[in-house]
Amino acid sequence: MSEITTAPLTGKALLQKVKELSHLPRRETAKRCGYYTETKDGQTRVNLTDFYDAVLGAKGVPLDPEGAKDGRGREPTYRVSVHANGQIVIGATYTKEMGLKQGDEFEIKLGYKHIHLKQIGNEQE
Repeated sequence: MSEITTAPLTGKALLQKVKELSHLPRRETAKRCGYYTETKDGQTRVNLTDFYDAVLGAKGVPLDPEGAKDGRGREPTYRVSVHANGQIVIGATYTKEMGLKQGDEFEIKLGYKHIHLKQIGNEQE
């Protein structure tokens, strides 16, 4: 049985090792390339996400050219959908981006296939 690497492999060394271990299942390949952690109770957890990211990076595929903001959450899609209860929720990401504060009020104007929100008391318009 092949030795498990302790430090995760990267670059050409990772690609070479993946090629050598192509006969093994993905989880075992990732583990043998060093993409795993040991839990407090001795279990081994394979980190496939980091493994795939490293393989793609080694192949020259830029995953996030702009860099992660803080590593948490999702990127805003600028889309919302109607929930089962008929409500539409606009997330905090959008309200922060617009500089809105708690208590800001809006007038709702319904169109044929659109909704306009006009901020009440906004002197900038």
